[in-house]
Amino acid sequence: MKEKATSFDIAYQAGVSQSTVSRALRNSPLVNAATREKIQAIAKELNYKVDKNASNLRSQQSDTIALLLFEDPTNDDSAINPFFLSMLGSITRACAQKGYDLLVSFQQASNDWHADFEDSNKADGLILLGYGDFVDFEEKLVQLTEQGTHFVRWGAEVENLPLVSIGCDNFQGGKEITEHVIAQGYNKLAFLGSASSHAPEFFERYKGHCQALTEANLAVIDSMQINALYTEDAGYKAACKLIESKQEFDAICAASDLIAIGAMRALQEHGISIPEQVAVVGFDDIAIASFTFPPLTTVKQDTKLAGELLVDSLLDLIAGESTKTTQIKPELVIRKSCGS
Repeated sequence: MKEKATSFDIAYQAGVSQSTVSRALRNSPLVNAATREKIQAIAKELNYKVDKNASNLRSQQSDTIALLLFEDPTNDDSAINPFFLSMLGSITRACAQKGYDLLVSFQQASNDWHADFEDSNKADGLILLGYGDFVDFEEKLVQLTEQGTHFVRWGAEVENLPLVSIGCDNFQGGKEITEHVIAQGYNKLAFLGSASSHAPEFFERYKGHCQALTEANLAVIDSMQINALYTEDAGYKAACKLIESKQEFDAICAASDLIAIGAMRALQEHGISIPEQVAVVGFDDIAIASFTFPPLTTVKQDTKLAGELLVDSLLDLIAGESTKTTQIKPELVIRKSCGS
């Protein structure tokens, strides 16, 4: 009787590693399309079938992933940042395509997420979205790492910690959106958003913003950076503070769309027209961004790809395969809040 083909047989014929075969057979975006097609064609030729029972490396695998959201302050009762809503849909679809159930919950104050989810077999691994103050949250990441929890997170890369993060290239996004504002003829730019380790994504966007100013021979003025975190209300208050400071500015680069939307309300209440007197740009491209008045120019983060990478990277960790932190390329979305 002919022996049953294995993933190692496919790897040998394709000239790749066994872990690459495993990813390709799951349609992982971490494997390029040509390689995926080649591997899948060889698998079909060898009549290879995935043995789910044999692939479970632990005896009590639940085939469930836990998605843990941070409870954000919002204008409604959801307590979920609108940016994460589209990612939630993407993660749900990616889990379904891989044959996994998705358990959605909020991050708890418990000191032992590992026992709450993985050790109790509620889930084989965790996806973390959001964190609040990152300085406080980092202690939880250290604890999860030391406990050997399988988890991935959406966010900036964490230095000195061996964990997997999927995130946007925030520095590049901040730089490109600022370059666009400058190219429209604005030269007195303010930045609304945190510029510290408490919010590393915002900090990277600010660094990109400053780099664009420097390359355009425009001064980086510390007082033109106003702290704001996450919400429309924070953006509104930061813009009011900027207006009341009497500093001259003709553009606002906001660290997020929600902050930008709050800033637009403050400008409009003060009789300042957008974009004729002051341009406003955001970051995230949440659903409401195209329905503001005027529609908001912003930076799109690919939430579809993000969801796929989060799920695929976590499944690699669960299977004992190597994976790494990945940055997603940002994309400018040009609308009418910045020039014509």
